[in-house]
Amino acid sequence: MRSTLAAGAAYGAMSATGLISAAIAESGGGDVDILNFALTLEYLENEFYVQAAERVKGLSSYESDLTKLLRDDEAAHVDALAATIKDLGGKAASKPTFDFGGAFGSRESYLKTANTLEDTGVSAYNGAAPAIESTEVLAAAGSIVQIEARHAALIRLVRKVAPAPLVFDKASEMEEVLAAIKPFIKA
Repeated sequence: MRSTLAAGAAYGAMSATGLISAAIAESGGGDVDILNFALTLEYLENEFYVQAAERVKGLSSYESDLTKLLRDDEAAHVDALAATIKDLGGKAASKPTFDFGGAFGSRESYLKTANTLEDTGVSAYNGAAPAIESTEVLAAAGSIVQIEARHAALIRLVRKVAPAPLVFDKASEMEEVLAAIKPFIKA
């Protein structure tokens, strides 16, 4: 079975509100497909932290600073992925519209959702790695997944839970990733 992000090309109409399949249709195949799905995930995480920095009440100074750091890291991931897609001759996916529901209603719901998104990002990159053809793209994805895992650990520390609860990180298939992110993608 094809791994997480590469499976997007075959996943087609069953993808989250059609946006992921549209991103893949624009991309041109192979590593570009994988990068466009990763770009969509990074758009999601970036927008989550942009909104969180503005809307979540009750964060400590450290938590507020951490939120802004995560926002900026995710923005850098978006920029790097979009540039790489262009360098490979592809067209970067458009940024979808997101709705995070009640995720910003409390400090606790924000941090729990942040953990879910970061864990999903880690497992998506891990699932995609075997399908990446270019060693340069694989190295770039590997450098991003490390930061995503650190983000998840930082959020867990703030939540006072184990920062690395598993001995090995999970590699998710496309269906698992979509199940986790579909509620947040609106258009």
